[in-house]
Amino acid sequence: MLRCLALALCLAHPARACETALLLAIDISGSIDAGEYALQVEGLADALDDPEVAEVLQRGQVALAAVQWSGVGRQALVLPWRRMLSGAEISRFAQAARSLPRAFTASDTAVGEAIGFSLAQFEAVADCKRRVIDISGDGPENAGYTVGRARSAAQAAGVEINAIAIEDMGPSAPITAFYSRLVVTRGGFVMTARGLQDYPQAIRAKILRELEKPAS
Repeated sequence: MLRCLALALCLAHPARACETALLLAIDISGSIDAGEYALQVEGLADALDDPEVAEVLQRGQVALAAVQWSGVGRQALVLPWRRMLSGAEISRFAQAARSLPRAFTASDTAVGEAIGFSLAQFEAVADCKRRVIDISGDGPENAGYTVGRARSAAQAAGVEINAIAIEDMGPSAPITAFYSRLVVTRGGFVMTARGLQDYPQAIRAKILRELEKPAS
């Protein structure tokens, strides 16, 4: 009886389905020093606090989670799934991201294991229409060597993988090429950050590209 006081009221405020489950997979391998780690978590938090990003997260009732990853067997769900149902919820997630402790130090770069671990997290958000892994990294796979199988598993499960490649300063782009060829799924994309100083702008642009839809 108390579920809905009036049919008109129920129809005026229909439940909104989750459009996208977006998992942020953050590289914390040994090549990421303390200052660079701080740039990543601060950059992520700043992106989430951005009004345009917050608006698209809330509009799509996006579910967000974050994983930190490095070597073989070193992956951790550091921010469990939360639904971005309000500006306050987005602010709480951003604040939690800003104060995240580092889960691992001095380890290798097991990209395939990071993807496999991330795939397993989507069971908790099965109602979301799209599932996206947003992985960032500053080096190619040098441990585990499972990236090909992991990408195939993601494609078979209908999970998209997009990436931010964190490159050294200069014209070369070996990390971008690695993620483009071997990591992102069909239709996915790679954004390049020239050093971690570029990471905050890259993660903002990447989230907007993943979530914004062209006007119909």
